[in-house]
Amino acid sequence: MKVPDFDTLDLIDYCPPKDTFLEDVQEGLRQAKKMIPSKFFYDARGSQLFEDITELPEYYPTRTEMAIMECFIGEMVARIGPHCLLVEYGSGSSLKTRRLLDNLIDPVGYVPIDISRQHLMQSAAALKERYPHLEILPVCADYTTDFHLPEIDGAHPVVFFPGSTIGNFTPEEATDFLRHLAEVVGPGGGLLIGVDLRKDEAVIEAAYNDAQGVTAAFNKNVLVRINEALGGTFNLDRFAHRAFFNKTHSRIEMHLVSLGDQCVRVGDRQIPFRDSETILTEYSYKYSLARFAALAVAAGFIVEQVWTDERDYFSVQYLVAQ
Repeated sequence: MKVPDFDTLDLIDYCPPKDTFLEDVQEGLRQAKKMIPSKFFYDARGSQLFEDITELPEYYPTRTEMAIMECFIGEMVARIGPHCLLVEYGSGSSLKTRRLLDNLIDPVGYVPIDISRQHLMQSAAALKERYPHLEILPVCADYTTDFHLPEIDGAHPVVFFPGSTIGNFTPEEATDFLRHLAEVVGPGGGLLIGVDLRKDEAVIEAAYNDAQGVTAAFNKNVLVRINEALGGTFNLDRFAHRAFFNKTHSRIEMHLVSLGDQCVRVGDRQIPFRDSETILTEYSYKYSLARFAALAVAAGFIVEQVWTDERDYFSVQYLVAQ
């Protein structure tokens, strides 16, 4: 396998220091309801595990979104228009982005943003090899924080936010984040976004409890990362993966459940756990089209077009900032 050439890329690095990781984890585990921010899933191994999840038979979002893009790519690029600077938040492997870049009209640049530096550089280098004449400007950052995006003269920024990642925010957080994206693209600017939809609960829960246990490994990997980077003492055999659909809030909740009373050290702090006490690691909200449209309006966007699959499992939506 050919090794990607990182030397052709200029990384813009806003990645948080180790101390932020330690502070955020310790603070989350001190809460009455323990939590770890889901952004810490995505070290190199976590990013690869998530890519593995997207290929599982139970995990419908990725293949459904890809099928929607395959079917309606012409309409999507017509909405985006020529000479765009494509900005992708949480770029991952950028597989869906290739579908866009293969069809966009004279794009002037691509800005992938991801918190995992190694994964970001690998995928950016692969894209640079595929699109040698396209300016690719990788940004390593926690995209929920403030940072500066590169600019290219004559280009209009369009944000691409696929994969239903918007569901990992609470509705209030999602509104704030979308409001920030509206400022990034400016009045008349576009956002192409993936939004997972309400459907049969059994389908949703199966997607986060796969038979092969890959999602469980992904969930537990955050503990591996804490052990390795922060001197944690989590025993993975004493925590179990649990994911369920919360009807009241229309969201999947992913937890790590303590199997017995125990005490774990993270950095210089001892964290006690009661039997069956959980660590919340992720939300994934599922929206109706009407509910998401209302949220978009509150953030300063209007929904200009919606594309769905035949079962209405998933949607790709084009929003325009007002």
